[in-house]
Amino acid sequence: KQQTIRRDILDIPKEIELHECPYCDGLGLLEAEEGWCWYVMCYDCGAQTGECGYKTTEERTEAAKAAAHLWNIGKGIRNDRSE
Repeated sequence: KQQTIRRDILDIPKEIELHECPYCDGLGLLEAEEGWCWYVMCYDCGAQTGECGYKTTEERTEAAKAAAHLWNIGKGIRNDRSE
């Protein structure tokens, strides 16, 4: 059963479009955190969204879409001195 869940998690990012990083125009990656949340992180500068949590399998896709939406509207956090 765990392999099926993992395959489903890997399939979700394929259906979600991400814009470039709002800070550096780098590549945004949709990341899963072991069965409880999604967030988007910039591959280049490390900026990221907050975690979008879920409790059920049915909520998983909606949480991934919520993280992508936050990223796409520029709601990210940078971890540098000016922030």
